[in-house]
Amino acid sequence: MIEDRTTLTVSELTRRIKSSLEHEFPAIAVEGEISNFKQHSSGHLYFTIKDEHAQVQAVLWRSRTSALLFTPQDGMKVIARGRITVYEVRGVYQIDVVELRPLGTGELQLAFERLKQKLAAAGYFDSKRKKPIPRYPGRIGIVTSPSGAAIRDIVSIISRRWPLAELVLRPVSVQGPGAAGEIAEGIRDLNDWGGADVLIVGRGGGSLEDLWAFNEEIVAQAIYESAIPVISAVGHEIDFTIADFVADLRAPTPSAAAELVVPSRAETVEIVRNFCYTMQQNAEERVRTERERILGIVGSYAFNRPLDLLRQYSQQLDELRRALVRAVGSRSALLREQCSALSKRIASVNPSLILRRGYVIVRRNGEVIDRAKRLRESETVHLNYYDGNVSARVLDKQLREQ
Repeated sequence: MIEDRTTLTVSELTRRIKSSLEHEFPAIAVEGEISNFKQHSSGHLYFTIKDEHAQVQAVLWRSRTSALLFTPQDGMKVIARGRITVYEVRGVYQIDVVELRPLGTGELQLAFERLKQKLAAAGYFDSKRKKPIPRYPGRIGIVTSPSGAAIRDIVSIISRRWPLAELVLRPVSVQGPGAAGEIAEGIRDLNDWGGADVLIVGRGGGSLEDLWAFNEEIVAQAIYESAIPVISAVGHEIDFTIADFVADLRAPTPSAAAELVVPSRAETVEIVRNFCYTMQQNAEERVRTERERILGIVGSYAFNRPLDLLRQYSQQLDELRRALVRAVGSRSALLREQCSALSKRIASVNPSLILRRGYVIVRRNGEVIDRAKRLRESETVHLNYYDGNVSARVLDKQLREQ
């Protein structure tokens, strides 16, 4: 039988457990794997941290998410720093996370590959959507740190190569908490302004952690949505970031981006000089050709003896006129002969002319009788003469043998 001691309500028990746990674990660091990761519409992050034998719930409030250097994903191994709290309504304990970071660079590389695959499947890296870089930009927008070596290199090289270009700096943090959000906002700000012909987005070299802001999806999204062509210029030549894959052009370093974004003044001057030389050569060749053509005309018989040539053309015209008259006359005579023959032929079959020669047309009740065998004796017929009609009766009928 259970000994009767002080009885606690559920709420009292939970409060005691809460007080005990929160007093015992005011600051902890837990290593494990993320699972069941969810980002609430409020911005809070809820997930589970587990190992092979146990798991614990965790929450990262929205006010602390800006300090994240990466995007948490299921399967990532992390270290979560914070404190134990008890959610009394459900009677469960959880970690109130203050800091969350990947467990080693291997986890960052895993996050990099996962995001790369996701964006590739969504078409972010498709070469067909990449915009061409203008050859002679008038205004260049730069999204980088105002105090880093990158901006100094870019300004120095562009000023030397193409001093006509105007540079517009949108200063941002390029590493640390909130850097990815600042970079994305800087890209969007320059797009909203709309005055730049091309954007350079980048920073100098560093570790994978230092460059991580350029591997965040929010930066990739801003580059993808940019209406202005974007050149990525992050780190050293061996460094590749998600921003490099999404950008319209990838430069291995900020200095290389400055070389790529503008033409060389000296090379452009040489191009113009060669163009002018080619134009001059073409013009001189055209002048020589036209001069030879004009000299040929001036030395021609037609140019020097225009009256003789006119007389020749006049004589040819007279001959053509006479030939035309002859042709028309011959044709007219032929047509007259054909008309005469046709008239005679028509006259030869004219019934009136046949009747003039003593022939008659025999009709019976209006029907023409062309054979004697069709008539009967005592039958009345009508005879059509040239000058009138006569009625007659058939008295006798004699037929020829056929």
